[in-house]
Amino acid sequence: MSETSPRLFIVSPHFDDAVFSCGALLAAHPDAAVCTVFAAPPAHEMQTEWDARSGFSSAHEAMRARTIEDNNALAALDAIPVRMPFRDGQYLDSPSISKLAAALEEIIYGSTANTLLMPVGLFHSDHELVSDACCEVLPRLAHLTWFAYEEAIHRRQPGVVEARLAELARRDIGATPAHPDALHTIDPARQTLIKRDAVNAYASQLRAFGPHACDDVFAPERYWQLSVKRRPARHAGK
Repeated sequence: MSETSPRLFIVSPHFDDAVFSCGALLAAHPDAAVCTVFAAPPAHEMQTEWDARSGFSSAHEAMRARTIEDNNALAALDAIPVRMPFRDGQYLDSPSISKLAAALEEIIYGSTANTLLMPVGLFHSDHELVSDACCEVLPRLAHLTWFAYEEAIHRRQPGVVEARLAELARRDIGATPAHPDALHTIDPARQTLIKRDAVNAYASQLRAFGPHACDDVFAPERYWQLSVKRRPARHAGK
């Protein structure tokens, strides 16, 4: 890797979301940091329907294997893993928005990043939770450049993108179609090949989604640049 201080920081709800949704961007940005929010196994052993579909007999087995898959995927992209100690919704122990926002703010503030990417928050409750927490952090770190990425696979659900953009507007966060500037230029064919190698590292998730559900992963990535809208000042007596 060419740098030791990542300038691009991508918040990923689960191990695969950043690579599935931003893999081409990551291929063009060696040494980006990928922060996986729900990276911890449940406190007690269990088995969920999703883990079973992924080919695992227990949650602990699933999280061990998925961590290895993520290591391999991020290595293919020269990305730096950052993992938070939270559990995703299927393990029935999700953090509150305020707790997650405080933890994210601390990690981002302590990083060297100047460009942040967060999920739009599409379809999945875990994605919405992470997006809501990022919305809490954004106004406090508005000096950084913020983008939202549309989560691959989930963005195909009718109306979900429009609904979340409306929610951002309600929070006084503006969203404009844009693409993060590339810090490194590589051949587009090689960029696609690198992303494909990284995506294929998530064998268990590809198994769970099924043979054609992941086709959207290789469609063009879509991003929105975010800004905090300033409300008009209220005059005294009004």
